[in-house]
Amino acid sequence: MKRILMGAAALAALVPALPAAAQEIVVTASRRIDMTMIPVVRMKRTADFAILEVVVTGDTRDATRRQEEIYGMVRKAIDLAPRYGVELATGELIVEPLTPENYRDLGLEEGDREDTDEARFYVKARLEPGMASADALGRITRFVEAVPPVGRAQMEADGDLALSVVDPDQYRGQIVALIAEDAGATAAAFGPGYGVRVSQLEQPVRWVRASLTEVYLYLPVDVAVVPRSE
Repeated sequence: MKRILMGAAALAALVPALPAAAQEIVVTASRRIDMTMIPVVRMKRTADFAILEVVVTGDTRDATRRQEEIYGMVRKAIDLAPRYGVELATGELIVEPLTPENYRDLGLEEGDREDTDEARFYVKARLEPGMASADALGRITRFVEAVPPVGRAQMEADGDLALSVVDPDQYRGQIVALIAEDAGATAAAFGPGYGVRVSQLEQPVRWVRASLTEVYLYLPVDVAVVPRSE
């Protein structure tokens, strides 16, 4: 089962990924990320998905009925998602696909108003190279608007569009090749008596948002030009 690790870009740039098969890493925007901390040699690619959090809110006075209306609307969203080309996911740091089998495991939170509960989950739209973020957002928005209310339950988008990459560690070989090519060219500039020393190659692949639809994937390596005698 695919998993999604939620993380702010600032933390993702500094903290190694958790080990898991075919993780899908969600990268959020951060104005505070210091790009000088990111290696110059990095891989830039289109993210696999655009992802947006949505919230289903219910304010029916009777608590049992209110919760049933919220879950009823979530179930309608699950059924409608394939028609609009989107996928649903749920969780906090690590989330799983939202399905007919697990949607009632969604925790309900108290809303801002009295006698109000809400459920939160994520809507994903697959990105293709050259696809604009507005197109992905439009697909998600059309889906959110199409889900019919159940009783007094309503669904709306909440937050900013984020990106995700499926199994970033699959790009390790390509990133290492980029590092080797750059390191070799740098050493050659110093003459035949020099080579390079590379450390931290054992670190997991890390990530940071590069644009509205792209991410940087990199290894936090240290590269030093040294005399070949070393």
